[in-house]
Amino acid sequence: MKKRIYLDYAATTPCDPRVIKAMLPFFYDKFGNSSSSHYFGRQAHEALEASRRLIAGVLKVQPEEIIFTASATESNNLVLKGVAFANQSKGRHILISAVEHDCVLKSALWLVKQGFQVEQIPVNKVGLVNPESVAKLLRKETILVSVIHANNEIGTIEPIEKIGEICHQKNVLFHTDASQSFAKIPLNLEKLKVDLLTASSHKIYGPKGAALIYLRKGVKLEPLLHGGGHEQGWRSSTVNVPAIVGFAKAVEIYEKTRDKELKRLKQLKTILIKGVLKKINFSYLNGSEENSLPNIVSFRFLGVEGESIVMRLDMKGVAVASGSACSSQTLTPSHVLTACGLKPAEIHGTVRFSLGRWTTKEEINYVLQVLPEIIKSLRKISPFKINRINY
Repeated sequence: MKKRIYLDYAATTPCDPRVIKAMLPFFYDKFGNSSSSHYFGRQAHEALEASRRLIAGVLKVQPEEIIFTASATESNNLVLKGVAFANQSKGRHILISAVEHDCVLKSALWLVKQGFQVEQIPVNKVGLVNPESVAKLLRKETILVSVIHANNEIGTIEPIEKIGEICHQKNVLFHTDASQSFAKIPLNLEKLKVDLLTASSHKIYGPKGAALIYLRKGVKLEPLLHGGGHEQGWRSSTVNVPAIVGFAKAVEIYEKTRDKELKRLKQLKTILIKGVLKKINFSYLNGSEENSLPNIVSFRFLGVEGESIVMRLDMKGVAVASGSACSSQTLTPSHVLTACGLKPAEIHGTVRFSLGRWTTKEEINYVLQVLPEIIKSLRKISPFKINRINY
């Protein structure tokens, strides 16, 4: 291939040119601080609130229930820590799934140091939470349950609606991290029984530096940042209006192209899965093929190391991710794949392919052309012989 192929859309996406065009005026012509009362401030404020209304409309919630932040990591930190400290008089017990993103997991571990109790909800071999497991783990003093909507490593979609119903029956707040699912699959918060939700701009062809929390009206939250009282007092900091405008534009584009793009990505994903499993022996799919996002595919290749596959593919012009995609610089086995019951040797042979708006069938076919030879050559030099490993 003469051009480079990007198949790491789950890590971040390029800005859609239409998003960039929408943002440009707010860097110079409409640059005002949205908190200022003069003309320039009013321009920025109007754009901010228009963006809030657009996104709220897509999620089927009230505009005042949308809080803008700078990242999904910040959003998840604010949700877990803010809910914990605002509701500790009721209890100090929190449940999270065993397959959460690191920013949820590490926020929860930090709360343990502050005297809170955190338990992890187990998953099955495809990373799926059983709602009955949630029901069994709930206590009188449980104040929050957090279950990721769709996993960032393997793409498995969790039964959020059923879990939410269980939490609401017990009067327990329910949060879902929808950073990977928002603007990939339909999300209607009138149906999903969630009290808080996280979403991010740079995962959906918007800019980095913008994200959100859906905070259901009446839910108590303790702010982490204190200052000028921006975002209704929930998140003080001068608002990043250009990024939020871009975020809203990305959501608008998604709404207009949703059904067609969903179908296209599913078709490409099917081609990739069938091709890899057919062409490469001792290759396996991680997660669920049916109950998963249309753009994330995780494979494990026995007898080889994932980082080596990533490097060889990069030499061939293809960008993918290995292991735990957001922390692949470490050699620690992915906690997500560990929770699914995989052994360290299997986990280290894992590679994630994530497709996106500019992925083509020709690019997938190219991957299916070069990947088998890469695996074959790596197995020849690998000290981990397949017939010697008790998989």
